[in-house]
Amino acid sequence: MEKTLKRVHPVSDPEATYFLQVSWEKDLGTGFGLLLSDCQCAWTGTVSEADISREAADIEMDREKYVEELRKALVAGEESAGKYNFVIS
Repeated sequence: MEKTLKRVHPVSDPEATYFLQVSWEKDLGTGFGLLLSDCQCAWTGTVSEADISREAADIEMDREKYVEELRKALVAGEESAGKYNFVIS
């Protein structure tokens, strides 16, 4: 299993710091787990392969392109910094 951890400063509260851990088995396209923490509370969730396919179809994006955008937003390091915004609600 692979995991990444990144610091997130959401546009909804730029002074706040969250930590986002993403874990997956083969690749993000087969589904992944999420853990989000503000160091006081933590929230977890899972995204299935079917969820990914459904979301890509909903926004009318090629599935492979959608998975690549997920990788850039959730996993990639400094090369994607500032290109993706997070809103915590």
